[in-house]
Amino acid sequence: MHARMRAGDSSDSKIKFAALRAYLASSAFPMFLITPSFTTVAAAASRSSLQRAPVPSISICVPVHLRLRLRSRRVVPCWLASRSTTRSYSSSPAAAPAPATMAPPKSATEFLDFVNASPTPYHAVATAAAHFEEAGFQNIKERDSWSSIIKPGGKYYLTRNGSSIVAFAVGAKWKPGNPIGMVGAHTDSPCLRIKPVSSRNANGFIQVGVETYGGGLWHTWFDRDLSVAGRVVAKDSDGNFMQKLVKIDRPILRIPTLAIHLHRDPVFNPNKEDEMVPIAGLVAAELNRTGVADAVAQDSAPKEDETAAEEDSFQPLKDLTKRHHPYLMELVAENAGVETSDIIDFELVLYDTQKACLGGLNDEFIFSARLDNLDMTYCSIRGLISSVSKADSLDSDASIRLIACFDHEEIGSLSAHGADSNLLPAILRRLSVLPAAAKSAEHADLSTAFEQTLSTSFLVSADMAHSVHPNYARKYESNHQPEMNKGTVIKINANQRYATNSPGSVLVQEVARRAGVPLQLFVVKNDSPCGSTIGPMLSAKMGVRTLDLGNPQLSMHSIRETAGSHDVDYAIRLFDGFLSNFGELEGKILVD
Repeated sequence: MHARMRAGDSSDSKIKFAALRAYLASSAFPMFLITPSFTTVAAAASRSSLQRAPVPSISICVPVHLRLRLRSRRVVPCWLASRSTTRSYSSSPAAAPAPATMAPPKSATEFLDFVNASPTPYHAVATAAAHFEEAGFQNIKERDSWSSIIKPGGKYYLTRNGSSIVAFAVGAKWKPGNPIGMVGAHTDSPCLRIKPVSSRNANGFIQVGVETYGGGLWHTWFDRDLSVAGRVVAKDSDGNFMQKLVKIDRPILRIPTLAIHLHRDPVFNPNKEDEMVPIAGLVAAELNRTGVADAVAQDSAPKEDETAAEEDSFQPLKDLTKRHHPYLMELVAENAGVETSDIIDFELVLYDTQKACLGGLNDEFIFSARLDNLDMTYCSIRGLISSVSKADSLDSDASIRLIACFDHEEIGSLSAHGADSNLLPAILRRLSVLPAAAKSAEHADLSTAFEQTLSTSFLVSADMAHSVHPNYARKYESNHQPEMNKGTVIKINANQRYATNSPGSVLVQEVARRAGVPLQLFVVKNDSPCGSTIGPMLSAKMGVRTLDLGNPQLSMHSIRETAGSHDVDYAIRLFDGFLSNFGELEGKILVD
């Protein structure tokens, strides 16, 4: 450690500084680095520890160019020294320098909370519903009549299967047959789902059988700290069946790779059935925990009284503790707040316990799971809420502002709650005939209101886009290489893998101009395959004008993806502007 005292410094400062040097030389603070340009003590501590609750601060009086602020056992790692004074990691507000010019927007950090709370579509929908409740939206049910519930000027949301959600706000000047501005996204991501019979043991290991969901980059799931989340259906004391969300917040599973010494093949292409089976523990450890020889292997013959009891309470399927490891079921039941015996069935998936975070030298990145497509889901939710945040937001609007977030996009959307279901068309049909507030519209022709609404409405299909990859730039069309933090990407494909056309592009450009947000363009190379979205599907199903767009990201379908922190704010403002202005702009961009 090196430091120099300036001439004229007081002897008291010298004494204190000498004492500090002696203290820092102790084993409690290894690998220290102090430089004149760095205002905070640096040590080899993990960055994550800096995000924990602040601890008491110790201030030392030393010359200004060597000012030190030391937290008790809480210091800044050496690798942060190069950041100089761009940010402060001290717990004392007095030591905080001016904020960095590229500080991420508040919406980016709020998105981290959303994605960390949403390891499954069920959690994403529950979290979204909480956002809408806080914003004053009313929960309605598909099974109820809406004629006496929904009114012009109102805000509402509904869910289907607990994994898809639709929310909308009705303009105060709405009339039957008027347009609806829509943003569509999806709540699901590629993952590993626990099989109906998952109990497996091999070579002394407890394993859990899983099946792949969607088109994941499955090699990225190896050597990750995995846990379990989803929903269970349990019976209550009245004999009713209820859904309970589950999220075990500690790593209990892992898919280990084979050591390089035993696998010299340069291509890593594991067999998804046999070589992607997570380990959950050791058989011996489980036997020691329970003290019962058959705690894992349920192969003992039933006793007579047990046989009689089973006959009295016949179950068409084996008990869950016989299909899955008993301790796993105990953890699931404990997390759900029910007894193991009350759980009838479940839908559980694996997720990475590493939380989403900001990254990059200036926090310009988001490192997270499930960016495809919780990024767009979150932005659509906040865009709608932002568009109705003022008390008079809907007073002069003659349209309906709607967002729909569907499950099962990653597997084709063909389900009762996917985008290829009747969910959105059924809701639009019911809204299209919604009576107006003004009596002058009482005699509107309701027989064609649905068709009129479809012909005047517009859908923004919001699904993540590809950012240019610096190591694989040759994979991108040379004139269409989107970059992070430079705006949402309009996606175009001549073969209609994306539904974008020029009138839609003009509309979104005008919205972006008014909102002051940048846009980018993307097409795939002619020698490259092109993915698709819910856009072409819904456009064909309903005949609604549609445009595909999304924020740029890297590592799509990896267990850990990367996106730009500033693009979150861009997309929220874009969706806010679209929903707020569509009623006015719809008639100005008309192509029959």
